[in-house]
Amino acid sequence: MQQVSSVTGLEYAFLFTLRKVNSINNQGFQPFFENLPVDPYIKGKYRSRRLSRVMVAENKLIKLSHGYLCQSREYNPLLGDIKREFAELEYGLIELEIFKNLVLAFIDSCKLHPEAEIGIHQIRTTCSPGHLGNPAPEGIHQDGTDFIGIFSVGRNNIQGGETHLYTAKKEKPVFHKILQPGELLLVNDHEFFHFTSPIKSENPAPGTRDVFVLTSPSLIQP
Repeated sequence: MQQVSSVTGLEYAFLFTLRKVNSINNQGFQPFFENLPVDPYIKGKYRSRRLSRVMVAENKLIKLSHGYLCQSREYNPLLGDIKREFAELEYGLIELEIFKNLVLAFIDSCKLHPEAEIGIHQIRTTCSPGHLGNPAPEGIHQDGTDFIGIFSVGRNNIQGGETHLYTAKKEKPVFHKILQPGELLLVNDHEFFHFTSPIKSENPAPGTRDVFVLTSPSLIQP
């Protein structure tokens, strides 16, 4: 894990790190991506999404009261200053041991307080012949949080979807990689901008890219 000598306001600071979470069998997540509601805030209906905030207490994953997502226009020029409401994560997903393992991997990697509040975005981006799917319609951006985790659940019949990290918007990326299922990219949101390139179908059939995005703080307001 790359270290930063000092970053104001963070007890523990790193640049970014990529790890494989071996304790997770991604196939257990897949059924929960088949029933995602369409993101009503994005034109084109190519993105589906759920959102919840959770914490770990006494080795149990607890879903906190629901809320809305609101980022400033400074961080999200496309949908900033808009209260966005999404359906909650399904209880069956939260009760999975592999889901708890994912949250714990994020908490441990970022050296967060054991009972930190974590925001979890469950996102599917779809594409079809002649229609791209755009995982980051807001372009190169920061989220306005401290730490971000992007966990790849699945890639089906797609090309593209390469994740980039930048030290500044107009600079070349310092990191670029297609995240493979089971890989978790952890990013210090104070230090980097991030972006994921559009996806297109590999064969003449629909394609999907499934991810969990974890944030701390959660960015979710009750």
